[in-house]
Amino acid sequence: MEIPNITTTSAVVKVKKLSRVSQGVFAVCFALVLGACSSSSNNDNNDGPPPAAAPFQELIDQGVTRYMGEYSPSTTTEVGNSLEHSFGVGDGPLCLRGTPYTMATRDSGSEDLLIFLQGGGACWPELFACNEYAGDQLPLPSGGLLSEDSSKSPLAGMSVAYVPYCDGGLHSSDAEYDTNGDGDIDVYHRGLQNLSASLDVAMVTFPAPRRVILAGVSGGGYGALFALPLVSQAYPNVPIEVLNDSGIGITRPNDAEFNDDKVRYWNSGAFFPASVEGAIPDGSPTILLNWQLQQDPNIRLGMLSYQQDFVIGTAFLDIGGPAFESILRPTVADVQSANPDRVRSFLRAGSDHTFLGGNLSTSVEGVTVYEWVDAMVNGPTENWQSVADAPSTAE
Repeated sequence: MEIPNITTTSAVVKVKKLSRVSQGVFAVCFALVLGACSSSSNNDNNDGPPPAAAPFQELIDQGVTRYMGEYSPSTTTEVGNSLEHSFGVGDGPLCLRGTPYTMATRDSGSEDLLIFLQGGGACWPELFACNEYAGDQLPLPSGGLLSEDSSKSPLAGMSVAYVPYCDGGLHSSDAEYDTNGDGDIDVYHRGLQNLSASLDVAMVTFPAPRRVILAGVSGGGYGALFALPLVSQAYPNVPIEVLNDSGIGITRPNDAEFNDDKVRYWNSGAFFPASVEGAIPDGSPTILLNWQLQQDPNIRLGMLSYQQDFVIGTAFLDIGGPAFESILRPTVADVQSANPDRVRSFLRAGSDHTFLGGNLSTSVEGVTVYEWVDAMVNGPTENWQSVADAPSTAE
């Protein structure tokens, strides 16, 4: 695949300033978090064996946190009971067409923090089908998992950091292109900047949650795979509950060129540990998921998917529903088998797409999405069990 005129943005960037005070708050907060993380990897007295590496240290060394602590919002606006944080235009966060990036927070006073990654397609040269603007995903949604009504969401009452999706690169991208050859950049894949800036806002607004629920839907589900090491770095030693809805990382099987091209096009290779063979999925993401879970015992993973998801399996991967299911079911089984106390799944028959953004009454084996998420996050733990409809295809 030929890619026109790539420009990757530099790790040395200018901070978008609200004021000297706000810049200082962001810098001090981030420095304190980094200090907490790095202290575990220093051995000043040289006595005894060296301490274990921090979770995801290999990815940190590869540069996934290169934009954390670099940006603060240019404006913050109160909208209802939430705040919208916008980053202006320039070298930092941007949406696909160069428009400003905006995220939102809702501070309920809770010690539990929900970080919600929105979805909306993906874009690469052969297929442009993605959200291109953050503004059309605001104000902060009030339905599904984000509802403030406890009868509609088991996470109602939690504080929220809401991360819109408008980079086309699954919240991980770091590349720019002149697609028409006129000498001007016209496509901005800045997902990593957007994600990092959003987490910086979350760290300032919610500096000490007792636990984090990292939820991603569709492209945001894939994005949760990339966000996890950054969230772990932002909140060291804090339990992280990952709710991955329809984006567990399945790629096109037996087509390394297709899969590698997307990683290269988005410049997201730093998210895959170089020391782990097969970390970039060739169909099944089992190796990557297991590696991530091995990094931190405080992580638990809940996976939700339709067994023959049309959007992922057909529209984007072009492999069809049966082939998608033939990868999904063994992947889920393998990851659960390797992590029996920390992984559960919710697999429903059919070709629909996503659960957490709407009505949570959809059920499998008599268990609704609401009840399944409630058991995972609120307990009792023994009620959180994997459920699955019968296979649609022969296994």
